[in-house]
Amino acid sequence: MKIWNTTSDFILLGLFNHTGAHLFLFVTVMTIAFTSLVGNTLMLFLIHQDVQLHTPMYFLLSQLSLMDMMLVSTIVPKMAADYLTGQKSISPAGCGLQIFFFMSLGGAEFFLLASMSYDRYVAVCHPLRYPILMSWQLCLRMTVGSWFLEAADGLMQAAATLSFPFCDAHEINHFFCEAPTLMRLACADTVIFEYVMYICCVLMLLVPFSLILISYRFILAAVLENHSREAHKRAFATCSSHLCVVGLCYGAAIFIYMRPKSYRSANYDKTVSVLYTIFTPLLNPIIYCMRNSDVKGALRKCMGQCAA
Repeated sequence: MKIWNTTSDFILLGLFNHTGAHLFLFVTVMTIAFTSLVGNTLMLFLIHQDVQLHTPMYFLLSQLSLMDMMLVSTIVPKMAADYLTGQKSISPAGCGLQIFFFMSLGGAEFFLLASMSYDRYVAVCHPLRYPILMSWQLCLRMTVGSWFLEAADGLMQAAATLSFPFCDAHEINHFFCEAPTLMRLACADTVIFEYVMYICCVLMLLVPFSLILISYRFILAAVLENHSREAHKRAFATCSSHLCVVGLCYGAAIFIYMRPKSYRSANYDKTVSVLYTIFTPLLNPIIYCMRNSDVKGALRKCMGQCAA
């Protein structure tokens, strides 16, 4: 097979074709993406404006909203433009930027969710020591660490992926550039790179996921020891919403990145990718706003001020 000129563009085959059913799905996905952007923007605004929400927990939540907004903005506009114009090409530089931002934001979100689980563990199990165990200094360190650690990982993976020579068939069966999909086009031995990427995924997925499970194991034990029904209700309301987001994020990512190569399917990968690039960012404002009395109170206060 011929080696393809690496300065030429890739072709993204996309998620939808131009049938009536797929047009309906496209409109649905775009509606979800727009609602996600509006919801996460609202969350950022409320957390910034309301003094009562200036706590480590809501600061972490604001960072989660920011990451989700950036993730949707990285993927959806290009996907929509490709579908509407029929121009599905993407330059190697554009492809590298998508890989960088996707890996950086996705990985940072995994570590941020682990930080949020630690915050809930301290709040439930050690409420009197919360200002010490979850200080602003520690909160900022965890947040900055999440951003910079995964930015370095995203930069390395984007550079390494685009360093391979690619074969004459340069069509990417996906709606955005993702490293595992792009590796299928490589005309070189990618075993070592895929093994290194697998190790990175173990560190990026299983380590924070294990920390989350450990945190919620202690939270569950503490809640069951407390015989107050009201305490049970508040703890489960807060933690169940977090676990919903954790389950979707980690479940979809583990499905994509930690399956054996022989079990991978481009169509399955595209469908699952929709979950954590478009659908999951919508869940955060819905779950944390609709099920959180503090956020709902801040929203009512804001609406009252606007109406006055």
